[in-house]
Amino acid sequence: MLIGVPKEIKTDENRVGLIPSSVRELVHHGHKVLIETHAGYGIGLDDEHYLAAGAEIVQTAEEIFARADMIVKVKEPQPVECRMLREGQILFTYLHLAPDLPQTTGLIESGAIAIAYETVTNARGGLPLLAPMSEVAGRMAIQAGAHCLEKAQGGSGTLLGGVPGVPAGNVVVIGGGVVGTNAARMAMGLEAKVTVIDRSLERLYELDLQFGPILNTIYSTVDAIEEHVLQADLVVGAVLVPGAAAPKLVTRELVAKMRRGAVLVDVAIDQGGCFETSRPTTHREPTYLVDDVVHYCVANMPGGVARTSTFALNNATLPFVIALADKGHRQALADDRHLLNGLNVHHGEVTYKAVAEAHGLAFKAPEEALGL
Repeated sequence: MLIGVPKEIKTDENRVGLIPSSVRELVHHGHKVLIETHAGYGIGLDDEHYLAAGAEIVQTAEEIFARADMIVKVKEPQPVECRMLREGQILFTYLHLAPDLPQTTGLIESGAIAIAYETVTNARGGLPLLAPMSEVAGRMAIQAGAHCLEKAQGGSGTLLGGVPGVPAGNVVVIGGGVVGTNAARMAMGLEAKVTVIDRSLERLYELDLQFGPILNTIYSTVDAIEEHVLQADLVVGAVLVPGAAAPKLVTRELVAKMRRGAVLVDVAIDQGGCFETSRPTTHREPTYLVDDVVHYCVANMPGGVARTSTFALNNATLPFVIALADKGHRQALADDRHLLNGLNVHHGEVTYKAVAEAHGLAFKAPEEALGL
């Protein structure tokens, strides 16, 4: 199979779909790989590294999209990229379609076979291709939040860990999954007072066993969220409904009552955000104020540590890329129910139920779409 990797064009995005060792692995399996020139330059991966791994370097994204059987990316295709996709071409990347009707429409019109990293599952019910970026984003959320609490950034001037004689900051993490666990771990490492709110008693029990009395675990209700958010210096939104739009758990009215200079970090912004006052931002302009509350809503947080993120992502995606290349998409999807769960759009039809419901579009089961 001919696999193409274009340079990412989303604002401040320096990650790349395949690293040289992944290219070498694919070449070892008998495939050919096209890399757009300078695709990995931002993280120290030069064209020479890709040439040594067996890739062909091409000059434009247009050539990548025109020639490749499968496109491997990191972020969702931008409008210009959607227009370059063609009928039957495989697209393997993060999509986050539920809050993005224009992209969904673009993929439908392209006729491409769009497989989303974020809805591929595993035998334990996890999301193995989302997990590494969730780990990065959860850890970054505390770094970013601590920085935003500084007065120069619009924050209250609070040091999360405090100092002897001065209380530590209050950190509230809404959602105890991969993002929330990593955020809590980092915040506790800074010696903040940390509360995790989740609606799964089983997950709260696991977190209690993992971290002990240093972590405060709270069952999620409207009252609990309101009580703890109002006391917080930093709130991390870490909720996830796989493939669907994130629920709005912190209302505009609640934000208006928060402490002046408090910080909201919405890691769920890729799925529409879990705060009513959230809107996507970029690494270049990461924050804005609503009612004197700092909002950090960068839609590609792991892109801020692009080298670490790229290598972590490739560790997770490579086996699936190899399966798709070795077998072709139909056989690979038929053989692996968990990869099949990643199929979001197939030849103009929406094949992920949460996406169809989010946009009021017709849904076709992936098995039916593939004729399995």
